[in-house]
Amino acid sequence: MMTSLHTSDLAVRGVRTTDPFSRLVHIVFGAFVTRRDRARLAELDDALLNDIGITRHEAMIEARRPLWDVPAHWKA
Repeated sequence: MMTSLHTSDLAVRGVRTTDPFSRLVHIVFGAFVTRRDRARLAELDDALLNDIGITRHEAMIEARRPLWDVPAHWKA
């Protein structure tokens, strides 16, 4: 039986490697995950944003951030 992994599963696990190609793949993969998550944040309605404690304005600021503008611990 094959287990399927979602993109966010790998991102949360913080996959680390010393192989340059694997590292590049991980960085590109992380960029796509970040892009997807920020797009989904922008699509949340005001009630859901309120539930997670942010305003529509804050969500849009986060959604518009460039891919390389992420917290340092995401890059580790």
